[in-house]
Amino acid sequence: MEAIAFSPSHITGFFEIIDEQSEPLLKGSKGAGICLSKGVKTCVKIEKSSSPKLNVSLNGKVVESTQLTKYVINSFLPKNCRRNYFISVDYDVQVPIGSGFGSSGACALSLSLALNEALGMGLSKVEAASIAHKAEIKCKTGLGTVIAEAYGGFEVRVKAGAPGIGEIKQIPIENDYSIICLSLGPISTKAMLSNNSIRNRVNEASKGLIDRFMAKPSPENFMILSREFSDSLNIYTGRIKKILNKVDDYGFKCSMAMIGETIFSITKTKEAEELVKIFFENARASDQVIFCSVDREGARVL
Repeated sequence: MEAIAFSPSHITGFFEIIDEQSEPLLKGSKGAGICLSKGVKTCVKIEKSSSPKLNVSLNGKVVESTQLTKYVINSFLPKNCRRNYFISVDYDVQVPIGSGFGSSGACALSLSLALNEALGMGLSKVEAASIAHKAEIKCKTGLGTVIAEAYGGFEVRVKAGAPGIGEIKQIPIENDYSIICLSLGPISTKAMLSNNSIRNRVNEASKGLIDRFMAKPSPENFMILSREFSDSLNIYTGRIKKILNKVDDYGFKCSMAMIGETIFSITKTKEAEELVKIFFENARASDQVIFCSVDREGARVL
């Protein structure tokens, strides 16, 4: 039994935490973001075995199975059912991990879709995506990423919750826009979401932003409001702040990806080369510059 699925990655510009409910499927976030053509491709192979075994690899290297991976697998194959299977999960992650690209949600979502296909479970896309959402909530790796990645495009999450419960509105975006990012390193989403001071600042900084965006739903207004949000939240590292000041001087609208040490912009493709050049001039050897298009399909089985 074998299947491959893909989930786009996702950048959130601004968001509000909605997690007072005890039911994980009702928890999540409201906010706005965009899906990237780069994401996570997950290959799942399942074979009959005399003893249970789980093998997980990340970009070709064998790694320890994470809590997130185990949660999704256990949702499809409870422990008593796994004893006769050898399960192999191979994640091909095309974006920096832990850096504001929603890679955890993309891993969970692509894994859930691939398992559903390989096992012939017959779940709908919404049902499989709900498992990934619940895994993210339980493992505290994200809040609203999965519902955005499930549908793709440029979106506003107007109601929190898992796919089928939460609600998003797609914002039209022309084909001549690209997404350009400079990723400097990871920030722990789990640590941020567990910090009450930061949580309060997030919800204070996000007040009114969805309404202001929906009054003028354009990539340019999204970037303006995202920067206003990130300035107000002010969790910048020194390098992030320094580089943001530099791109400001060139007239580009950039902000910080939520949550990661990553600067991003949605800009006209014809103007993107200049911004890419500025990012490379300010990058270190360990940094990554990403130049990609908008994913408009959302997560899917390949």
